[in-house]
Amino acid sequence: MRIILVGTQHPGNIGSAARALKTMGLARLVLVAPEKAPNAESSALAAGADDVLEGAVRHATLAEAVADCRLVLGCTARSRRVQLEELLPRDAAARAVDAAAGGAEVALVFGRERTGLDNDELQLCHAAVHIPANPGYSSLNLAAAVQVLSYELRLALLAGAAPAQPAGPRDPPASHAQLEGLFGQLGEALDDIDFHKGRAPDSAMRKLRRLFLRADLDEREVRLLRGILSDAQRMAMLARRD
Repeated sequence: MRIILVGTQHPGNIGSAARALKTMGLARLVLVAPEKAPNAESSALAAGADDVLEGAVRHATLAEAVADCRLVLGCTARSRRVQLEELLPRDAAARAVDAAAGGAEVALVFGRERTGLDNDELQLCHAAVHIPANPGYSSLNLAAAVQVLSYELRLALLAGAAPAQPAGPRDPPASHAQLEGLFGQLGEALDDIDFHKGRAPDSAMRKLRRLFLRADLDEREVRLLRGILSDAQRMAMLARRD
């Protein structure tokens, strides 16, 4: 399991997040395009979690950071246009531990201090995590939010959450990057066959993404679907020539 901080604005929060991870037995911190690199303030607030801070992996985009993940949970404080299943921290932690116990790469994603995750970033997530803070004062510090989720992960790990065993062998599950490739080709194919008929494609694509994510596709199923889409695109191209 990895904790991803996207576009962090204050280096001190990176150090505090590293401390939050280490106190709960976690170690994998990922930074996506922080506004400022970790500095002396980060080290001071890490308070002994320098190994977590120094071992943090950096990526330019969230898509790169989650490319090999099977489960991506985005922590967000408010409702947005991107319709995602909403989980409480305890439920999110149980799902994350179950997936990781089954060998899947799992990411919990936290956004910027002022604006959180944008819609494009949330689109990369399979579900949203909402901390039910006081509605009259719901402003939660980034590191405090990381601590809440890290604590729930710790509880789930101590409880020994384990996945149900599959009925039989199956092909490797599709990676996040493979699913994004499928969604990209699906969008192109729908355009090629004029599926939207002039309507905005965003709503249909959001619904289709949710449908395929619920299906828990494996690598062979993704290849099959992409083969179907390729044939549909080829036929659409031939039809345009006639």
